[in-house]
Amino acid sequence: MPTPRPRSLSKSRFCHGLQCLKQLWWRTHEPDAPELAVAPSLQAIFDRGHLVGERARAQFPGGTLIDRDHVQYAEKLADTRAALAAGAPAIYEASFSADGVFAAVDVLERRRRGHGIVEVKSTVETKPPHLPDAAIQLHVLRAAGLDVSRVEVMHLNRDCRFPDLSNLFVRDDVTAAAEAFLPSIPGHLARMRAALAGPLPVVEIGPHCDDPHECPFKARCWPEVGDDHVSHLYYASRVAGPLLAAGIASIRDIPDGAKLSEVQARQVRATRSGQVVVEGDLARTLATLVPPIAYLDFETIAPAIPAWNGCGPYMAVPVQLSAHVVGATGATRHHEHLAGGPADPRPAMAEAVLRACTEARTVVAYNASFERRCIEHLAENVPSRRGALLEVTRKLVDLLPMVRNHVYHPGFGGSFSMKAVAPALVPGLDYAGLEIGEGGTASNALEALLLGGPAMSAAERDTVRAHLLEYCALDTLAMVKVVERLRELA
Repeated sequence: MPTPRPRSLSKSRFCHGLQCLKQLWWRTHEPDAPELAVAPSLQAIFDRGHLVGERARAQFPGGTLIDRDHVQYAEKLADTRAALAAGAPAIYEASFSADGVFAAVDVLERRRRGHGIVEVKSTVETKPPHLPDAAIQLHVLRAAGLDVSRVEVMHLNRDCRFPDLSNLFVRDDVTAAAEAFLPSIPGHLARMRAALAGPLPVVEIGPHCDDPHECPFKARCWPEVGDDHVSHLYYASRVAGPLLAAGIASIRDIPDGAKLSEVQARQVRATRSGQVVVEGDLARTLATLVPPIAYLDFETIAPAIPAWNGCGPYMAVPVQLSAHVVGATGATRHHEHLAGGPADPRPAMAEAVLRACTEARTVVAYNASFERRCIEHLAENVPSRRGALLEVTRKLVDLLPMVRNHVYHPGFGGSFSMKAVAPALVPGLDYAGLEIGEGGTASNALEALLLGGPAMSAAERDTVRAHLLEYCALDTLAMVKVVERLRELA
């Protein structure tokens, strides 16, 4: 097994090349490109994958880990040869190089006949992009002279429930699919090598820029467009293509009578006028919000490996809430709660919900189906408070359709997320200055705070908690201010 050349393909770059040759070229020739810097959100995905991979190794006892730095190719290859010669029943991160491609196998399992490749994924099913990944490993290992008789994708089991994690993983046999892909690999490799040997390939933009993953270099290829571009229409995917094909690039130029939804037509009118447009009986809609009104927002975590009774992989568990309660006179009280550690957060969360919402006549949420699911989850898992929690769900009113069905501001930019709506309708209310400013970042921070172990110092934990509380509080305050503004508009 010769040491790979510095620019030999890896299995991951092979998969990038399948998506787009231009992306492969940039990744290879510009490895330090700013677009390849690992953002915290991407690092959280990597960390989750490492955690799942480590847990998966327990399914193959007695194995040998090839524990080398990612650039120590020669050492990885040598250690793998030694583990094979020693008869290791399994090798974790087994490394091979052949046909100009370097591949590290998550688990190489010794079988009665030959070996098996086990590709570990942190998903709950085998997905189409996993198959080329498995196939290129099969290609490399066989080219390196290893007898491989089986290829599997090992993923999380959506039916597993804590505390019994004995069935945490499912192993899918993808040997036939990998074998079927093998004949195409030499052609793919030839095209990739030719592309890497020449100047930047010419590749038109298209759906492949986002499938199976968004290309980190997308901004280099996609032209910048103005705020009035038809790609900013609400649900633009349904209408932007035909409009562009007809030579219409600006929302302002969409002709009267064009086939648009009510929301899109309202967006066109607002964009042309440069003013907020209010239509329909907004006042009657707002009259359904009877005080005291509790404006409620949850933050959840969905760990890949479940941590609390009855939870499965990626089951969302509410661990933080904010509620601004506005009385008939306009007086406002703020409730907040954030779980304190790795213990089951749901009993305390149930009590926090009831403290905030029991006296309210209306409970308002934005995209309320999410809050409804959170409360129903608490009701199912805190049976002593089930009745009271379900009573809260009967008071739930969704603010999102109230905005979407009646109001459009040019500053929405085709989005009805609270992050777009609140700053447009309420000048000065902005998420931009927050350390944690959106839900995905909050969820990652919460998971690290509650389940990440002792790596975070006490001071760091206090800082993260403060940022999380600030973010969640702004979500509910934003709803209060948006409703005040809607009443003015109505």
